[in-house]
Amino acid sequence: MKAPNGAEVEFVMLEEQVAAPRVLVIEDSLVIQRLIEVCLRPAGFQVELRADGPSGLEAARGWKPDVVVLDVGLPVMDGWEVLSHLREDPGMDGVKVLVLTAHAQDQTRERAVKSGADGFLTKPFRPDELRSAVIELARPLLSELGTLRAV
Repeated sequence: MKAPNGAEVEFVMLEEQVAAPRVLVIEDSLVIQRLIEVCLRPAGFQVELRADGPSGLEAARGWKPDVVVLDVGLPVMDGWEVLSHLREDPGMDGVKVLVLTAHAQDQTRERAVKSGADGFLTKPFRPDELRSAVIELARPLLSELGTLRAV
């Protein structure tokens, strides 16, 4: 195409950049961290990893995730305390929390619900179970952004 002055002009169509939903994983096992990351990144999620409660809380407050995948058996500060801090913090309103635990007892699930968790998953888990649980928690945001990818 030619500009009014006769020079050749190339037009480039830029795609609108849409922010991917953010998932903060607070899990002390590096193997499980990596498994979760490999499950979620291909589905279009941004993933941040932390290995203990204090660094997880700091990341949550600074990064403002949409979903937190939270192991309850963490060193330094357990996941129940992290969940309590997240629910007490007005800056964390709207953040969905998926509790991840090796304890499959009904009382653990009840404690998660009473503590304000939005979802509950036991270890060991299947990758598709985890991905489905996170997608379900992030669904309103995913629908709004249109960023859900089939994996």
